[in-house]
Amino acid sequence: MTRLTILAIIFWGLSLFVGEIGTGAEGNEKAKPVEAKIILTPKPGPKPRINGPKVYGVRMGHPFIYRIPATGKRPMKFKAENLPSSMSLDAKTGIITGKGPKKYGDHIITLIAENQFGRDSRSLKIVVGETLALTPPMGWNSWYIHYYLVNEQHMHQAAEAMVASGMADYGYMYVNIDDCWMKKRDNEPYRDQNGAVLTNKKFPDIKGMVDYIHSKGLKAGIYTSPGPWTCAGYVGSYQHEVKDAQKFAEWGFDFLKYDWCSYTSVASGEGLERLQIPYRLMADILMMLDRDIVFNLCQYGMGEVWKWGGEVGGNCWRTTGDLGLAKKTQLPGFYHIGLANARHWEYAKCGQWNDPDYILIGWVGDAHEQSEGHATTLTGNEQYSYMSMWCLMAAPLIFSGDMAKLDDFTLNILCNAEVIEVDQDPLGQQGKIISQTDEQLVLAKKMEDGSLAVGLFNLSEKQSSITVNWSDLGINGLQRVRDLWRQRDEKKPHNDKYQIFIPRHGVKLIRLFPIDSK
Repeated sequence: MTRLTILAIIFWGLSLFVGEIGTGAEGNEKAKPVEAKIILTPKPGPKPRINGPKVYGVRMGHPFIYRIPATGKRPMKFKAENLPSSMSLDAKTGIITGKGPKKYGDHIITLIAENQFGRDSRSLKIVVGETLALTPPMGWNSWYIHYYLVNEQHMHQAAEAMVASGMADYGYMYVNIDDCWMKKRDNEPYRDQNGAVLTNKKFPDIKGMVDYIHSKGLKAGIYTSPGPWTCAGYVGSYQHEVKDAQKFAEWGFDFLKYDWCSYTSVASGEGLERLQIPYRLMADILMMLDRDIVFNLCQYGMGEVWKWGGEVGGNCWRTTGDLGLAKKTQLPGFYHIGLANARHWEYAKCGQWNDPDYILIGWVGDAHEQSEGHATTLTGNEQYSYMSMWCLMAAPLIFSGDMAKLDDFTLNILCNAEVIEVDQDPLGQQGKIISQTDEQLVLAKKMEDGSLAVGLFNLSEKQSSITVNWSDLGINGLQRVRDLWRQRDEKKPHNDKYQIFIPRHGVKLIRLFPIDSK
């Protein structure tokens, strides 16, 4: 065998090795090693388990719809004890409809789910007041998979998939259309003779679409801009804010994403006033409507919006640029977006949430190509880190991948009840950075029951040992350690510290429960 032959064989073998690894390269992101996508989330058992928020806000006398999130074998029978007289429950579907009680205050109801395998019950506090989104919104948005191609059928399919996949059984409830449902710049008229906004031909019956989403016990969201045009060049709400908001309510929408876009060209005022005017205006209009519409400010963190977004009526606000356009270096873009968002922990509270953008896993689109997408290039460990970080940050959990191509691994990431409980905890605190280096991150989030959710993130390119000391967490004594992704307790309690080896770009998400030593 000649030297050239030997060298050829060596290079051929190396080419196979590189091909097996796959480059995974996007922008400046380094090639990724092959990692098996191991499903850690246990499948739910046949016995009922009620999930979802423990607290829910509604305004007095406004329409109410809530699908009780519950896993377990169907058929299932539902009950709701102490349900306000203005509401009624469908015992077969678990969908509560009606109107908010005409009395301010807390209404504690007991939700019950039963099937042939058992029974589960759980309290839900309905708070009648002026604050919506008492826990971070959960749902789906059309943008990062359908872009300008979105149509009514996509929205119908998303609602159907949210129920059929089981996502709705974990608390996902919003089915949100993004840009491109209205008329484009070169397609007049944009409005009818009364000034009401017109839909494009891909949405011939938008009210019927919303009614269909509601029939599933889900909620519907819509998008527009305070400027004359949306980011994709469709007509915005500038100088038609009242008409558009009234039309959104007439159609039955429950969520509004208000995207700055072209407003720069018409903005007035100076400093913060210039940034706040369009959002304050729309918030005041929404408050006058006979419908609860969660208000999402999409203005990319300008003017440190986390400090004043709640003051102008927002329920959640983007703190950075688009995640789908985030620059990728050694770490995928979601890390950079998440780490920026994590710094604003002290400004989040019930009804007012920092929003680091959507969860882009599963089958996702390309914001540059605006195609129908491809499988995510994120490794399994990176996807666990992504969801863990978002939940610790009490971020809105809005998935924006293809609902028609949900696979078991993606659902394992999206649908872990114990992980979601961290995000939906009624105390409403965002996780705080305990320590951060170029290679490690520790986030900790206080929970209503006195426990502490802690995420240990390996940001390095190799397996690494990470330690968190009780003194850094502000706790002491023996702690029961719950592995949230595997939904099991560790064999022994820990004292003084917790140490674990974590793979490249991986996470260990735990919940610490104090053990009474007496």
